[in-house]
Amino acid sequence: MEKALTTVGSFWISKKAKEELHNITEDLSSFSSSVEDKAKWLFNKLKGNDKPLKSLPDLLRQHNLLPGLFPSNIISYEFDHSTCKLIVYFAKPCEVTFKDSSVVRYATRVKATLSKGKLSGIEGMKTKVLVWVKVTSISVESYKSDKVWFMAGVKKSRPKDAYEMPREAVKVEAF
Repeated sequence: MEKALTTVGSFWISKKAKEELHNITEDLSSFSSSVEDKAKWLFNKLKGNDKPLKSLPDLLRQHNLLPGLFPSNIISYEFDHSTCKLIVYFAKPCEVTFKDSSVVRYATRVKATLSKGKLSGIEGMKTKVLVWVKVTSISVESYKSDKVWFMAGVKKSRPKDAYEMPREAVKVEAF
């Protein structure tokens, strides 16, 4: 009897998994968007999050931060409203050179705490200041200010307009 129930249970689970995989495949084939958008959708679907997320630039603007702090080619992100934890995912380590000639490098996963005007406790982000230095926080003191402050060993100001628009990141070999 137990063997029969195990066989029936395995069959039912297998059937449900095949149906869900078929639904995902159909949904993906109906997309007319880019491969990157399909990957973002699939990532959220597999996590059980079917509702579309606000774009990362919109989330940053909502918290009085600059939308260009992260590149445009992220895979996905997670934001927990209760803990204010932000996690941004990339396919590979990458870097962006901004219009003020500053360079920021991103690991495949960047973690931070997001609050009004500030990203703190950052893990997975570096900037070039003679040598690569870990970025621990980024802040905008006031929305009217023309500076953004990077804490990377020392507090360094950079022009705010360099981070107004998300830029395309280029892949690098290692973070």
